[in-house]
Amino acid sequence: MGVSGVDEPKSLLADVDGAMCPARLVLEHVTSRWGVLILIALSERSYRFSELRRRVGRVSEKMLTQTLQTLERDGFVHRAAQPVIPPRVDYSLTALGEEAARQVRELAQWTDHRVPEVERARARYDEARRERATDRSQ
Repeated sequence: MGVSGVDEPKSLLADVDGAMCPARLVLEHVTSRWGVLILIALSERSYRFSELRRRVGRVSEKMLTQTLQTLERDGFVHRAAQPVIPPRVDYSLTALGEEAARQVRELAQWTDHRVPEVERARARYDEARRERATDRSQ
């Protein structure tokens, strides 16, 4: 209980490792392999399904559909179906999606800048493992 004698809401970050934590589920959706790439692509402009699939690259129709539905359900993506023949569906970001896209883009940019450092760390790790394996086999 808080100072006023009323239960205060618990921070979602405090339980982000809990299996049913709402923040954890949203974080999984936003930072999934395809979620990140879709959010970044849609931050550029709206896309039709096939355009988005080409822009993201190497994503199956099924995975793109599932990820878009998840992001739409979470309020990040807006799906606009046009009543024309052939059917036209455009995907764009909501205000919440634009905010999320800015955050994941920043993480992606940080990652891009740190790739050389990560590659050096991987090389050191792999070399140390090879040395330990060689020492054990002798």
